[in-house]
Amino acid sequence: MSLNNGQTLTVSGQDMTKNGSSNRAPWDDARTGLKPSTPTRKPKPPKPENAITIVVSSRVLFNMEKEQQIYKQHGMEEYIKYQVEHETEPFSPGPAFSFIKALEAVNTRLRELYPESEELFDVVLMTNNHAYVGLRLINTINHHQLFIERFCMTGGNSPIGYLKAYHTNLYLSADPVKVREALEEGIAAAIMFTPEKMKEVSETQLRVAFDGDAVLFSDESERIYKAHGLDKFFEHEKTHENKPLDHGPLKGFLEVLGKLQKKFYDKGQRMDCPIRTYLVTARSAASSGARALKTLRSWGLEIDEALFLAGASKGPMLEKIRPHIFFDDQMFHVEGAAEMGTVACHVPYGEAQRVTKKAIKDKEISSAPK
Repeated sequence: MSLNNGQTLTVSGQDMTKNGSSNRAPWDDARTGLKPSTPTRKPKPPKPENAITIVVSSRVLFNMEKEQQIYKQHGMEEYIKYQVEHETEPFSPGPAFSFIKALEAVNTRLRELYPESEELFDVVLMTNNHAYVGLRLINTINHHQLFIERFCMTGGNSPIGYLKAYHTNLYLSADPVKVREALEEGIAAAIMFTPEKMKEVSETQLRVAFDGDAVLFSDESERIYKAHGLDKFFEHEKTHENKPLDHGPLKGFLEVLGKLQKKFYDKGQRMDCPIRTYLVTARSAASSGARALKTLRSWGLEIDEALFLAGASKGPMLEKIRPHIFFDDQMFHVEGAAEMGTVACHVPYGEAQRVTKKAIKDKEISSAPK
């Protein structure tokens, strides 16, 4: 099977007007007679400082592979012309689509229970597409009845500088370089991949699955394992069983999920909570599981289900869980999950990732559109 996380489009100061006496761009004529879709009535978005902000790139929210190939093969002018000619044709859903729909389902429940609260998910579309492409994105969002009011179209500049301004709690992109930059800025981020065939997932309950080490937790224990082997790892975990692990890059995202879960528990809806979380780890329960659970307890965090697989493949278990999203720092597990239809995200965090970072960057640069 093949995973596809694509190349994010870049723009470098393209001239958007036709040479000669006319000031019209070559794609202006294509827009004549086209009417953007009409949005339906939507609730007011929460203030960014009160919301749980999920930032997604356009290329994980929607399937834009055909357009990407046009850009690679024919350049920016043809790419924009194609987008404008097809701006009333909605993009099909991408790997993040079901996740975003599940966030909206949670928001609906929260608004019913807490009509005045702004403690809701707020989705921001972050893309380095040129604003000229924005109309097709808006039409697509309206077509799919998504509640996304905040856009950031950077026209080729890196979107990383905007993430903190949006109070970002999670950033999802197909671009490894941007995700690494976000992680270096202390922002929870992951590279999202598209399985060849995605499993159906719940429309009423958001399900999020996390790996432990180098995702929820720091990579402290993983460094011991890689440097000294499995026996030393077990010995280290037993010795430090009562010492909480340091936090990893996605601890904060689990925290905000737990905070929202508690709002449902407070209304007597623990058994009908629309958010469910999973720890899916290669650790074994007897030899190293206690430290993971004690760490979560020391943080005051609950996890709904914990699966200790003792090194077994995670794909079959994830197929049973059917999460909307799964986070892991090891590509082996990301690929195994994707092979069985799970939308999996790679978290390139920790010492083991830094070893190959330069090689990965060199590969990305050499394969990027010129």
